[in-house]
Amino acid sequence: MLGSVIRISLFIAVVAAITFGVNHLMQTPGGISIRFGEWEFALTPLMFVAMTLAGFLGLWLLFKVVGLAIALLRFVMGDETAISRFFDRKNERSGLRALTQALVALQSGDARRAKAKAQKAERLLQKPELTRLVSAQAAELAGDRDRARIYYKALADGEGTEFVGVRGLLRLAMEDGDSEKALVLARTAAGLNGSDAEVLDALYTLQSRKFDWAAARTTLAAQRRAKALPEPEARRRDAMLALAQSEDAEAAGNAEAAMRFAVEAAKTDPANPEAVGSAARLLAAAGQARTAAKLITDGWKVAPSPGLAAAFAALEPDEAPAARRRRFERLLESNRDHPEGHFIRAELALLNRDWAEARSQIQRIDANEPTARYCAIMAAIARGEGRPENEVRAWLARAVGAPRDDGADAILANAAMLPLIIGDDPAPHDTAPRQGTNGSGTKGSGDGAAASTAEGNGGDAARATVL
Repeated sequence: MLGSVIRISLFIAVVAAITFGVNHLMQTPGGISIRFGEWEFALTPLMFVAMTLAGFLGLWLLFKVVGLAIALLRFVMGDETAISRFFDRKNERSGLRALTQALVALQSGDARRAKAKAQKAERLLQKPELTRLVSAQAAELAGDRDRARIYYKALADGEGTEFVGVRGLLRLAMEDGDSEKALVLARTAAGLNGSDAEVLDALYTLQSRKFDWAAARTTLAAQRRAKALPEPEARRRDAMLALAQSEDAEAAGNAEAAMRFAVEAAKTDPANPEAVGSAARLLAAAGQARTAAKLITDGWKVAPSPGLAAAFAALEPDEAPAARRRRFERLLESNRDHPEGHFIRAELALLNRDWAEARSQIQRIDANEPTARYCAIMAAIARGEGRPENEVRAWLARAVGAPRDDGADAILANAAMLPLIIGDDPAPHDTAPRQGTNGSGTKGSGDGAAASTAEGNGGDAARATVL
């Protein structure tokens, strides 16, 4: 509405200005004399202005006539589109201007203007290879998905625009949740352009959702070649896919393939405790405990974690606390000053009733913001040293509200550690760990009271570490 008022006001102002100018020229006294040889012309100011405008108009017409003559000459010489291009030049300029305006509107998020300008450009240019993509994006921005789909299909069927069209259809299919159709389109798009990051990511996601791990790893390799992912993230994903292949192979009864994939996952991402633990378990089951220990040690050098400690403990599930403490030193020395190593040493010292060493190790850990695991160990140390009950309870109370880390559940779920925390002090011969093994390490297997206490302390029946 405001635009129409402005345009009408401008038109009235221009007409008024022209009327005023003509009236002023008519009332202006005197004239203009033009002498050419023996010829002399006397003109009024109004006639002079009119002749000047007529001259410019004649010059413009002359250029047009010359352009038409050149177009005719080119047509005679074999250029069949010369004449049509001459007459369509104005439409082409207007169409290109409309196309530019549509692109600007798309970038600014003005769906209505983008759609209108795209349609105008399509009508004037008559070049669908230029306008279809803009028209499709404008329709998509305006929420007209059916019209956008029509344009993308036309692009997919066109020569030279197939990839753009298929990628547009892929995006619409994923937004609609049509995974089957999206997977077909993603494969087609990847075949047309195997280095497009958006297409490769969509294909990887869709293949992973279908649990097609082998195909997902192939796509991941393409992503790595195209540098569409940071290398650490690519290794992490590859390890998880290999681990998934291992789990499937193990479920199918193929122990050899399961071990091969698990070892591949562990070597690809040594910082993944789940992959390393699974590989170690399968290697130990195949009688390769030494190789399993080396794999865990390599992972510990990169990123120590309770999961790796659990895997290392599972290699000798029935050993006595003293023997376990000695065996673990070889692992802990590979990353001597890491906080996780101090936690493990403190836990092993507790099981060996070496309260002084346990306190020495735990005090080497930054306790500005103690975790639940830290507080639980301090409670066990206080109880072992015979400290007042209120001190033990204070540490347990802090453990309830403290941040949880990966090792907290390992302590709470372990049958050997729980008596040290809750005060049911077992006889010396009962301090040896009683554990079974599972797919990723050891888990406490104490009596019902111990399990109940673990649940009461917020444990998730998580894996034990070294206990």
